[in-house]
Amino acid sequence: MMKAFKYRIYPTKTQDRRLRQTLEECRWLYNNTLAFRKDAWEQEKKQVKHYDCQNRIPGLKLTRSWLKDVHSQVLQQVAIRVDLAFQAFFRRVKAGETPGHPRFKGKGQYDSFTYTQSGFKLDGSHLELSKIGRMWVVLHRPIEGTVKTLTIRRSSTGKWYACFTVELPKPSPLSQRGPSPTNHPTSVGIDVGLTHFATLSNGERTENPRFFRTEEKALAQVQRRLSGQEKGTEARRFRRKAVARVHERIRWRRENFAHQESRKLVNQYGVICLEDLSIQNMLKNHNLAKSISDAAWNQFAQFTTSKAESAGGRVVQVNPRNTSKMCSQCGTLVEKTLADRVHNCAACGLCLDRDWNAAINILRLGLQSLGHAQEARPVALCAQGRE
Repeated sequence: MMKAFKYRIYPTKTQDRRLRQTLEECRWLYNNTLAFRKDAWEQEKKQVKHYDCQNRIPGLKLTRSWLKDVHSQVLQQVAIRVDLAFQAFFRRVKAGETPGHPRFKGKGQYDSFTYTQSGFKLDGSHLELSKIGRMWVVLHRPIEGTVKTLTIRRSSTGKWYACFTVELPKPSPLSQRGPSPTNHPTSVGIDVGLTHFATLSNGERTENPRFFRTEEKALAQVQRRLSGQEKGTEARRFRRKAVARVHERIRWRRENFAHQESRKLVNQYGVICLEDLSIQNMLKNHNLAKSISDAAWNQFAQFTTSKAESAGGRVVQVNPRNTSKMCSQCGTLVEKTLADRVHNCAACGLCLDRDWNAAINILRLGLQSLGHAQEARPVALCAQGRE
């Protein structure tokens, strides 16, 4: 199993300059390789492989001496990135889509480079990079497994990060936390929403933090200051960085929230059932697009899946069709609008919060897909249902 560990690094001014120069040389090589493959196809109808592009690198070093200051494997990885871009392009063409052709990278658009096998060494709290130097790294957690690659990444605000990709042994299945694999403590269904970020099948709720909404005023302020600066000036570059800093702060808070909530679920439940939502289609509703993007349900699902795999647990994604309409007590479909927040079933008299009812249905569908029996469901009857 592959896993990534990301750490903040603090280069000196000289090392920062070398890092930026490495990115610039990688960007130049990326554009050169892309042009080479494009010309080979347009002029000779010849498909060039990534190893052909890698064989060109020694010759390019003779005409561009700056390439000699970059580790050889970093340059070879650039050719692989170009090849991956073309593979993704042809895959989407075969799927019937209309993708754009791989594009050239403008200045500032290339923000990472990768050491594949050598060229780096982690020594305590210091990271040594070939051709760049020895710098301080904040190891806020130990690295597990066998390190395979190291990617150095620059953020939009100029911060530097070291991302280690490691190989871990496959985790053993999660031990039973209760008398059966389908009882309450080990399985849960989750319905995500906008009123509440998540509603669990046991009735628990997680409030929606709305990080972007709380930062909208601050973001609007720095964007107004940015728009007032003349293009191409140092003042505009400074203001653009201020805007990026606000977006970065929002992203950090959202990621931290998703990490914490997913960790709570994985620590408590062995089987987690989620809806397989089509976020892109949901964003077509322009009245809710901003709130849906702010909630970041897909990020939450990815973090939960990753943590469950590492812990030996399981995440099951189910078809969301009719999970909000279907009565969790008798299975009758009850039509609702987005304004209807309570599920009232005329057939069996069940009166339940709309999201709680959906979470119970999600849990039932998830367990059925695993071949388990239906769990006992909480029942809340309306007054007219009990009469």
